Amino acid sequence: MIHNNCLGIIFANMHDEFLGEMTSRRTTGSVPFGGRYRLIDFALSNLVNSGISTVGVITKHNYASLMDHLGSGRSWDLARKRGGLVMLPPYGRPGTGVYNSRLEALSGAVGFLSTRSEEYVLMTDTNVVANMDFSDVLKYHKDSGADVTLVYKETKMPTESGRYRVLETKKDRVTDILINPKTSENVKLVLGVTVMSRKAVLELCDETNSRGLQDMVRDYFKKNMDSLKIMAYEFKGYAEFVTSQKSYYEANMNLLCDENRENLFIEGSPIYTKVRDDFPASYGIDSKVKNSIVADGCIIEGTVENSILFRGVTVKKGAVVRDCILMQGSEIGENCKIEYAITDKNVVVSEYKAVSGTRDYPIYFAKGKKV
Repeated sequence: MIHNNCLGIIFANMHDEFLGEMTSRRTTGSVPFGGRYRLIDFALSNLVNSGISTVGVITKHNYASLMDHLGSGRSWDLARKRGGLVMLPPYGRPGTGVYNSRLEALSGAVGFLSTRSEEYVLMTDTNVVANMDFSDVLKYHKDSGADVTLVYKETKMPTESGRYRVLETKKDRVTDILINPKTSENVKLVLGVTVMSRKAVLELCDETNSRGLQDMVRDYFKKNMDSLKIMAYEFKGYAEFVTSQKSYYEANMNLLCDENRENLFIEGSPIYTKVRDDFPASYGIDSKVKNSIVADGCIIEGTVENSILFRGVTVKKGAVVRDCILMQGSEIGENCKIEYAITDKNVVVSEYKAVSGTRDYPIYFAKGKKV
């Protein structure tokens, strides 16, 4: 493995406001995904697979479940005496508190950044599901002589509410950055991955403190567009944005397509997660399962179609589950019918209940709710 002269920074909370109740008790990074993963697993695995072995995770609030998931970082080979996984909660240094912006969050991590020796810093969010080789991004950054490299994907402008950044470029150099532009055309949509030198990041943090900067794009990139060489790197692989409960639902459902799974879970570039030993899924005599992802520990006695079931889900006799995402420990009672729904962890739907949302508006049940 190539060991890049780079450290990673993950922003775990940046998109909490767009996921509603799903992030009322957890960070965006710890939102479950795809039957066994958390959203942060993709960013962490991309960093580790790219030879980046020092990673700081910037948190804000509700990060107990995130810390439980990450632990020492052993599952990502980041349990190290030097470097490895470092949690960076708010109040990271005297005079700082709970941050209100990305720049304030980064400024709170100055103590961590200043003690490192790596030449480059790669910063990434957790709301994009992708399998990306950051080594290619770093090589492009170095070869192009960029001050800043932003990673984008050319795609249709999302219609979901969210915080979207769109690039305008000339020969790969960024000439402008638009914020939530209204267009139905293909755009160069920023994937929340930024590369800068560590020295430049520290200088930016100093400027943030002295000038009260808030928004990295508006207050730094756009105002210094002429003096900074900001380059755009195109990612051509599979990527899903999670910016709302609807887009979360769609991103999960898209994994039921073989081609999408093959493009995300690439041989030789695994997505790591915390390993939890459990018994294999159990299927009753009368159970029927079609086009679904079923994790370990599930007990299926009813019918499951076009759905994603996390660990320890129970579907009792006579129950019908269609087009649903059932998180860990959910229980669907006998003779229930549930369609187009997202159940958070440990939700119980009692017997003979009928629950139905739509694909555009899937119904959501909060953690521990009893229906």
